[in-house]
Amino acid sequence: MRILGIDPGTAIMGFGLIDAQAGRLSALAYGVWRTAPELPMERRLLALFTEVEACAGLYQPEEAAVEELFMGRNTTTAITVGQARGVALLAAARREIPVYEYTPLQVKQAVVGYGRADKQQIQFMVRALLSLKETPRPDDAADALAVAICHAHSRRLAH
Repeated sequence: MRILGIDPGTAIMGFGLIDAQAGRLSALAYGVWRTAPELPMERRLLALFTEVEACAGLYQPEEAAVEELFMGRNTTTAITVGQARGVALLAAARREIPVYEYTPLQVKQAVVGYGRADKQQIQFMVRALLSLKETPRPDDAADALAVAICHAHSRRLAH
């Protein structure tokens, strides 16, 4: 099962592609897509949509997992992250890729086993679970891989 994980954001959107076969996980690709802050929001969203759709076309994931929006104190940030999530969902829908959504708590519990895990713990476990030589950088890429891992674990438990 090829899974695309997305950590949404308008300035930086993390992505991670994993393969889950017979209980083994491996990383196929990961990284981030960045948009220029001077661009108007509609141009940034179009750039992100184009990137997600191109990635989906290149790697042909069978399912996608997107981190749900965490409502913090900054509503402006929440709105822009929500827009980025919408772009990722739309790109997946255009490619007819089923999308599953997970809260940050669910991701941390699935990857680390502890819902209050910090970034370093998540990065350590992502590296270990995927047998990577180096920690995925930046954080957004590691977070996207964690979302994909969460989905792989959730799928296994559901079936």
